[in-house]
This record gives sequence, structure tokens and C-alpha cells, in this order.
Amino acid sequence: MFDFNGKNILVTGGSRGIGRALVNAFASNGASVAFIYGRSQEEAVKLEEEWAAKGVRVKGYQADVSKFESVKQVVSEIIKDFGKVDVLVNNAGITKDGYMMLMSEDNWRKVLDVNLSGTFNVTKQLLTHFLVNKKGKIINMTSVGGLVGAAGQTNYAASKAGIIGFTKSLTKEVAGKNINVNCIAPGYIATEMLDTIPDKIKNGIIGSIPASRLGNVDDIANAAMFLASDVADYINGQVLVVDGGLTA
Repeated sequence: MFDFNGKNILVTGGSRGIGRALVNAFASNGASVAFIYGRSQEEAVKLEEEWAAKGVRVKGYQADVSKFESVKQVVSEIIKDFGKVDVLVNNAGITKDGYMMLMSEDNWRKVLDVNLSGTFNVTKQLLTHFLVNKKGKIINMTSVGGLVGAAGQTNYAASKAGIIGFTKSLTKEVAGKNINVNCIAPGYIATEMLDTIPDKIKNGIIGSIPASRLGNVDDIANAAMFLASDVADYINGQVLVVDGGLTA
């Protein structure tokens, strides 16, 4: 569908779920892909080996995106290994759900540190690189929770709403430098995160979606490839909602 031959893509949170689908989609369409992962080393190695067998360069790097110095070191290593990065997809994220009355300060901070500060940390390290190359694409993964909120997710929704504000503000700084910054806001996507939800609740969720189904990881990967492609060069500072009509 898209041609990313000669392009280098960096995906954070790339070893599982949506991140893994992003890596697979870009690699399937000609890109070389670096991905950052936190703890899923076994899954990361499998992903590397799968693409190495097909002659495609996919390489994982372990780092904690919430730690500025850790990110600084790993991004420097990625640029050294790949020469350049053309597209950054800030996908790394966690949840620590709980009603506000019961939420610990630790669970509040962990989610904000990974989801929001992690987006800042990685983008900060690549921004000069994009400016020097006079071109770049940044895609930040937000959520419909950042648009409409969700009970039991004040920390997650706040982090995702923050990513939208971050995206719109950064756009005003760099759009004139040939750098595109956009968001994708997934709705309910069939990943491991939803596997723990009881069927009764899951069926209720599906009933609330006009498309009458959960999204799949490829729905998100396709949206990311569109925003990363040349056909989206005049799209900047936008939130592409992929939710089956949930927030329509």
C-alpha cells in the first residue's frame, strides 16, 4: 500500500501489541525499523529474527523511555547504527487503572512518566536530527481517553490529553521546518490489554461501537503508515481518531 524503501523508522514500545504491528507494517512496506522496548526482551529478539530471515533490517533497543538519559543514549546509538531516522512513532505507554479516590501517587506518576514524559524524551532527542535533515515525521499515540476521558483512568486520560497538547504546540514550532507532527487516537483495540476484561463487559463495549467490533492492531498500523507517508505532507497538528465511530 505504501512505499517506505530507503526510509528508517523508529517505533517506541515496539515489541508487543500495537507497537509490534507498527514494526511489522513498516518493515513489510520496505522500511528499516528500529524499535525501543522496555522489558519484553524475548519478544523483541523473536521480532528481530523473524525479519532477519526475510532479509529486512529490524533491530530492537532496550531502554526506559521515562528516563531522559537512558533515551539520550539509546537514540544516539540508533542514529549511529542506522545513519538517520525519517519517522518517529511514539507508541510506548502503560496503564495503572484505578478510581481517583484509590489511586496512589506512584501509579499517577508512573503513567505520566512513561506516556507523556516518554513522548517528550524521545522527541527531544530526535528533533535536532530532523531539523538538520530538513524533514521528519512524528506520530504520537494518544487515545480516545484523551479526548473524552474514562472512569478509572484519570492518570491515563491525563497523559493522553497531554500528548494532544504537546503535538499541537510542537506543530506550531516546527511545521515551517518541513516536520509533521500528528496524533493517532485509537479506540478499543483487540490487544493483550483487553484480554483481562470479562466477556460481559467486553460485549457491552462492542455494543457501544457503531462499527460493532473491536479495532485490530492493523487498523492503527495503517493509520500510522498514512501519516508517515508523503501523501500526508500537508497534515499537521491533527488527531486521527481510529475508533469505529465510538466518539462520533
